[in-house]
Amino acid sequence: MKKFSLVFLLTTSVLFSQNSAKTCEILNQINTLIQTEHIKPKPVDDSLSIFVFDNLINELDPARNIFFKDEYKELSEKYRLNLDDLLLKNDCSFLDDIESKYRNGLVRTKTVLQKIQAGTFDYTKKDTIRFYKKTFDFYVNKDNLEKVWLKKLRYQIMDDMVESSDNLDSIKTNFKSIEAASRKLILSNEICRINTLLETKSTQQEKLYNFFCTYFDPHTAYFSDDSKSSFVASLSKEHLSLGMTVNLNEKNEIIVDEIDPNGPAFKTGQIKKGDQIISISNQKETLEVSCSSLESISTMILSESNKNITLTLKRNSGKSFDVYIEKQVMKDEDNSVFSFIIGKENKIGYIKIPSFYADLDGNSRKGCADDVAREVIKLERDNIKGLVIDLIDNGGGSMEEAIKLAGMFVDYGPISVVVDNKKSQSVINDPYRGLIYKGPIVVLINSNTASASEFFSSIVQDYNRALLLGSNTLGKATMQTIVSLDDTKNTDFLKITINKFYRVTGKSHQKIGVTPDVILPEFYEDIYQKESNFPTAIKNDSIQTFLKFKPYVKRSVIDKIAHNSSVRLSDNYYFNDIKRINKKIDEMINVPKAEIPMTLDAVFEQKQIRNTLWKEINTFNDENNPLDIYNSTVNQFLLGTYPSEKVMNEYQINTLKTNPYLNEAINIITEFNGSK
Repeated sequence: MKKFSLVFLLTTSVLFSQNSAKTCEILNQINTLIQTEHIKPKPVDDSLSIFVFDNLINELDPARNIFFKDEYKELSEKYRLNLDDLLLKNDCSFLDDIESKYRNGLVRTKTVLQKIQAGTFDYTKKDTIRFYKKTFDFYVNKDNLEKVWLKKLRYQIMDDMVESSDNLDSIKTNFKSIEAASRKLILSNEICRINTLLETKSTQQEKLYNFFCTYFDPHTAYFSDDSKSSFVASLSKEHLSLGMTVNLNEKNEIIVDEIDPNGPAFKTGQIKKGDQIISISNQKETLEVSCSSLESISTMILSESNKNITLTLKRNSGKSFDVYIEKQVMKDEDNSVFSFIIGKENKIGYIKIPSFYADLDGNSRKGCADDVAREVIKLERDNIKGLVIDLIDNGGGSMEEAIKLAGMFVDYGPISVVVDNKKSQSVINDPYRGLIYKGPIVVLINSNTASASEFFSSIVQDYNRALLLGSNTLGKATMQTIVSLDDTKNTDFLKITINKFYRVTGKSHQKIGVTPDVILPEFYEDIYQKESNFPTAIKNDSIQTFLKFKPYVKRSVIDKIAHNSSVRLSDNYYFNDIKRINKKIDEMINVPKAEIPMTLDAVFEQKQIRNTLWKEINTFNDENNPLDIYNSTVNQFLLGTYPSEKVMNEYQINTLKTNPYLNEAINIITEFNGSK
């Protein structure tokens, strides 16, 4: 037995050594590229060490209940200020040390949870609980580990119990049976989650690579071959798909919501709307839904490398069954440009651009810009008097498509200045002389309007080509490219920030966002993550430019119409109510909470506050007269040819009918036409 143990230890040591060497090799390749190509490289020093160490530990133990306080102290003293020195010495064994202590922590946590599972909870014991928005100090030691978990689980059980009914007296009357069911569910899920972490084959290397990358800026990232394929696929409107959508129900179960009749899920003949997904397998690894993160589940489903998926499903609480599905390339309807006409007398065109997708193969005209051009031509055949371009929640995509699209709406001239890490300036000029459309334009933007869509918005704003309506955008004015770390292998890649772009005025919206001409509130705007929320975001600055460009109209015309719009909306009940509800959301999410008693009454009261606010948001609607929205003549004909698209078409129309942002955009275009 001793001989076996010795062999095992030697083998483990060799494997750790090999892993350490490979880890350092990739990190050094990443660093070499960053130091030579990144828009703003930084030295590998103590600041990087602190950033990487803190983020790695926070990722492993966000709730501070896996590592003991003395373990964290030991790791911190050894590595927090020394990772930079170790990396430069090609010694990455620190990751094995951290991971070993982490796995030991998971094992002992599992033992404690199993002990708690066999026991009972004392709900009469007086105690309080506090919720922290930010990470807090490590405090768990050997003597209080069980106590910490008992407290955490006690709250989770009560929180699950209060979700069973809106009647507190009913919960108290049936306390024993409800508590037993909730206790079984919560503990089973926690133990299953720990087992999943222990059994997973992946290590922390990829997390380490990405924390190293994000020290330089939030958008530089490491890609494995798989993650690179998935990222590239996200820039296209056609990709491998199961042909179905899922939702979370009130019990946080994943339920099949819709099945595309043209997709592979439908063709199996075994899956129905309402089926519950129990587990997902890619033939190498199986994820149990009840104890896996939504991120890991989403990654397995969406990954381009997982072409074959086995779903374990349950229908109406019956016996579970397996369904094998081979993905197929499908058009992403939610990621495609579409258009409508609003009004009968003074027709206004509407075009939604969900993302700046691209024709990555270069074999067809399937890019976002060409699709927009086709929709504009369709709308023009019906003699529209204005155009609304909707970039709300457009997270960007291909910069080439954004450049092409801007060129279609700007007559001629420079549209942006690009600066590299050598401070060299390159002017991007309008690729097309002339305009595809000459009428007034309103562009809708919000907090999730990012990157390429911000680029487009800033150009049409600087040229006074459109009036921007909505809320401040995300604030990303940098460009990335994907390069291989080793051309001989092509297995590891780096998405690296190589350029920063500036407006033709020399200003930049990096970190501050594009400010609309008419500012309107939106739900959750105080909790949306913006570029400025990232500690390593590249700073905002300006450059001197001497570019000549001709605005479409005088700025005074845009400013006057924007002022009139702001006055018109100052007492608008809808937008004022959004501000009122946002204040409640901010207080619930961002304002530090006082300790609350660990009682069923207090937990039920918290649930009622949450549910009341959630109900207020979900039932919130615009009571203005619905807009008259319909398809262009050409699209009406196409719908007759492709009837399967009618359901999506009707859903899009109904969603837009009472859109208050669109309603105001129509008012602005009407005023613009009247002022001419």
